Amino acid sequence: MQKITLPERPHWREHAKEVGFTFADMHGEPYWDESSAYAFTLDQIETDLEDPATALHAMCREAVAHIVTSEHLMDRLAIPEAHRDLVAESWRSSDPEIYGRFDFAYDGQSPAKLLEYNADTPTSLYESAAFQWRWLEDQLEAGVLPEGTDQFNGIHEALVARFGEVFESGSDLHFTAVAGNPEDYGTVEAMGWAAREAGLGAHYCDLDKIALSDDGQFLDDQDRRIAVLFKLYPWEDLLRDDYAEHIAGSGCLLVEPAWKALLSNKGLLPVLWQMFEGHANLLPAFFEEDVTDAMSGRDTVPKETAKAIERAEAQLETGHVRKPILSREGASVSIHKSGALIETSTNTEYSEHPFILQTYAPLPQFDGFRPVVGAWVIGQACAGIGIREDRSRITQDLSRFKPHYITV
Repeated sequence: MQKITLPERPHWREHAKEVGFTFADMHGEPYWDESSAYAFTLDQIETDLEDPATALHAMCREAVAHIVTSEHLMDRLAIPEAHRDLVAESWRSSDPEIYGRFDFAYDGQSPAKLLEYNADTPTSLYESAAFQWRWLEDQLEAGVLPEGTDQFNGIHEALVARFGEVFESGSDLHFTAVAGNPEDYGTVEAMGWAAREAGLGAHYCDLDKIALSDDGQFLDDQDRRIAVLFKLYPWEDLLRDDYAEHIAGSGCLLVEPAWKALLSNKGLLPVLWQMFEGHANLLPAFFEEDVTDAMSGRDTVPKETAKAIERAEAQLETGHVRKPILSREGASVSIHKSGALIETSTNTEYSEHPFILQTYAPLPQFDGFRPVVGAWVIGQACAGIGIREDRSRITQDLSRFKPHYITV
């Protein structure tokens, strides 16, 4: 894994405008940055990223099967009691999933470490699936990259295939997001593009324009019944909205399904460590309350959990990350080393939620930037990666997106 300085394409900004990539620059800063790119060997891609991501997703599905049988874990993950049956039934009914994104700390040498799973509403899809592929094609054509250079990016093709597997040809799907957010719309349009290519109808409606009919069905802004809805709106918010009580009786299939609320929750990380302690791609993680009680000698912590905390105590003291179970874009995350706070997010939006502690895996540094590798899982297999980097140790909403390639 290397970071290689490369010439930018002369007219990439004009192309970005043409294809609707309106958020390539945000708030006066570059979001898409092709002044350099990350280079990987094929073995690093296949052995260190692709295979682990696919395996981790299977482990996450095992975790869901475990969590839905446990009221205690549903409570630890703050799933509203009124909607726990909705979440569990969506799993028992095998409600289909489409996509998700693992975020890894990876330096090209040590095993990739799972930082979190964006399993419900991951963004950066368009730039991962389409814009960085066009970058590769253009740089090959210009001779900037040698012939035979590849990219780990079958994301769009995998989405098309997945939509075709899940839905009958000609089915009508609806797509929604909060109005006025170009990045969210870019993700929704990338999904709609794949659905249309799979032979499906794809209709967009702003989230706040979805209505409820007299008989309890969801309607779009043209009063059409919504049978299938891809919502770029997190389950942790939806389950706390007034509309939540109407979901079960609406006859609407929601994508991602309700059981994904258990995977997009950082409470998943302690559950995974409890189930698969010592796995090469996992970091020790625990609910903060358990760590506090165990280290205070209280007998409120299950014995196996207390023993696991004891085994990880030295690592936690060396360095750990404190994360709310519900948080996005690094909000309310803080990093601690040897008892000292070394970095914290300025966004404290999610600070009212319970926290987990995860041992600290420092991100590698390249020219002062720290990359996070996002591994895209489509269906149940990893289909590509996208990379974001930041000078901060905490990846945030304006962290830069970087293209990548596989060396010949």
